[in-house]
Amino acid sequence: MSQPHGEPVLPDLALSSPVDPPRRSLASRFLRANEASVILATVGLVLFIGLLHPSFLQPSQLINIVQQAVFVGILAAGLSFLMSMREIDLSVESTFALTLVSAALLMKAGLNPWLAALAALVLGALLGGINAAAVQYFKIPSLIATLATLSMFRGLVFALSNGQQVTGLPLDHPFFSVLSGNFLGLPLPIWCLIILIAVLSLIMGRTPYGYRVRQIGSNPAAASFSGIPVARVRVQSFMLAGLLAAVAGLLGLSYFTSADPNIGGGFSLSAVAAVVIGGTPLRGGVGTVPGAVLGAVLLTVVTSGLVYFNVPANWSQFATGLVILIAVSLDSVVRNRNRGSDASES
Repeated sequence: MSQPHGEPVLPDLALSSPVDPPRRSLASRFLRANEASVILATVGLVLFIGLLHPSFLQPSQLINIVQQAVFVGILAAGLSFLMSMREIDLSVESTFALTLVSAALLMKAGLNPWLAALAALVLGALLGGINAAAVQYFKIPSLIATLATLSMFRGLVFALSNGQQVTGLPLDHPFFSVLSGNFLGLPLPIWCLIILIAVLSLIMGRTPYGYRVRQIGSNPAAASFSGIPVARVRVQSFMLAGLLAAVAGLLGLSYFTSADPNIGGGFSLSAVAAVVIGGTPLRGGVGTVPGAVLGAVLLTVVTSGLVYFNVPANWSQFATGLVILIAVSLDSVVRNRNRGSDASES
C-alpha cells in the first residue's frame, strides 16, 4: 500500500526495534540467573581492589586466588546438592581432614599413593553414608547430626595422627608431581575444579537424580507422594558430599605435601556461606554448582583483598561476614524484583 503521490508507507520504528528487545532480554535473563548476584559482586570487588592496587589484577595473583578457593569450592559444590534439598553437612571440613590424613598415613606406611588415594575416596563416601544413616534412619536433623560428626571425625584425625603433622611422604611419586603440576598455564587443581563444575552442573540440571534433588527441596511430602525415592536420594547426596570432600582432601595433600591434623578448620561454614551467596536459597528447591564455587572465589577475593589494604587479620572474619550479608541482600533484592516483574507480566 502507498500514500498519495506514490510515497511508500514506512514501518513505525518506534513500535518495533530490532536491537533493543534482544538486549533487554539478555540482561533480564542474566539478572534472573541464580549466579547473577555473586558474579556481579565478585567482578565488582576485583575491579575495585585492582583500581586501588593494580598488582591485584596480575594474572598470577588471580590464578593464586582461584587456587586458594579450590578446596572450599569443591566442598561447596557438594553442599549445593544437599542444601537444594533442605539438608546440610557441617562435617565436610572434618571429612576433608580425615581423608587427607588417612591417605598420608597409608602412603607413609608404604602403600602405593594411588591406592591410598582410592582408599581415601571410599572413606569419604562412607563418612557421608554415616551422616546419611543418622539423618535418614535415626531421624536426627542434619544440622545436629553433622555437628556431632564434625567433632567425631576431627577427633579421629587427631587420634590417628597423634596430633602430629604427617611428613615423610614419597614426594617423588607421580601422585604429587602430577596433581601439583600445571597444564596450559593453570595449576591442575583448578582444572579439576573446572571439570567438577561441568560434570556436577550436568548432573544437577540434566539428570533424573538432579531433578529429584530439586523436587525434594521444593516439597518433600509431594516428592514422596509422587513416587520419588526420597530416602535413596538423601543417602546419595550425603555420600556425594563426603566423596567430594575426599577429592578436596587429596588435592590438598598434593598441594601441601604433608598432613596437618588442624587443616580445614572453618571450611564448613565457608562452604555453606559460598553456597548461599552463590544463589542456592536455604528454602531449597534450587541449586547451582557454578554459583557455589563462585561464592567460594568471592570469599577468597575478600580475604586476599584485605592483605592489600593492610587490614589486621583480626578483622578478616568481620569483613567476610559483611560481604556475605551484602551478597545475600543483593540476591534477595534481585529475586524480589524478578518476582515483581513476573507478577506484572502475568
